[in-house]
Amino acid sequence: MDKNIFITDLDHTLLKSDQSISEFTKKTINEICKNHLFTVATARSFHKVQEFLADIELNAPMILLDGTMVVTNEKKIIDLKLITKDVADAIIFEGSKIGIYPFIIGLEDSGMEEIFWYPKILNDYQKDVLKNYKNDPRLQLKDPMSAMNRVLKIVYFGTLEILAPLTTHFKTVFQDSLEYKLSPEKYGGGWFLTILHPQGDKSHAITKVLEYIDFSHQNLTVFGDSINDIEMFKLANISIAVANALDEVKKEANMILSHSNDEDGVAKYLSQFITKD
Repeated sequence: MDKNIFITDLDHTLLKSDQSISEFTKKTINEICKNHLFTVATARSFHKVQEFLADIELNAPMILLDGTMVVTNEKKIIDLKLITKDVADAIIFEGSKIGIYPFIIGLEDSGMEEIFWYPKILNDYQKDVLKNYKNDPRLQLKDPMSAMNRVLKIVYFGTLEILAPLTTHFKTVFQDSLEYKLSPEKYGGGWFLTILHPQGDKSHAITKVLEYIDFSHQNLTVFGDSINDIEMFKLANISIAVANALDEVKKEANMILSHSNDEDGVAKYLSQFITKD
């Protein structure tokens, strides 16, 4: 039997809409890991992945924070794609011209302890996001807003009417020195703009993972639902969209599941690869 590597997005793909994971999915993945490799490619941090997948033993490096970090379960950093502090501060300044400030996610000056800085001036969408991080030890108010030394990503939340022209403005000012991802926010409504290192995406990160474990793209299957999954769809041998995926994502997929994230779509697909004793 060929050994495969399965890489899945988390939110709205593996996780249910309430951000939980079913016992069926947990059991299925742990069975899969006995004969194959399984990991995640997510916008979430190491801290959050450990929280969500506490009962799952991932056996390949994780792709975190949209692809800006590749790290093992043992916290060995394989790859980092950082935005310099000077550039990050320049991004903050450009947004401040229209009165909008971002969340800044980065690392302490040494090691991989995560920092999540938020501004004093918040719009309603940002306030809703912060509710999900209540009592999170990484969360810190930064006033006046500026960047840490090791920035992984910068995220703006708001309406499309504000963020679309802001994205265009950033592209004019910073051009291709950065990666820009503008997407709808499925949990709380509104839109979000994520700004990354130009190679801080899931596709580049997957290449790093495959190099690290010495695996071929021909044995790679990926699962996703959103815009930031499209590039890894193009890289994989088999790309699979859950039933609830965005239409743009389904167009790029080799396969569309008949089940959604709330119906254990990924796990039901994976169950065919479990070896029966």
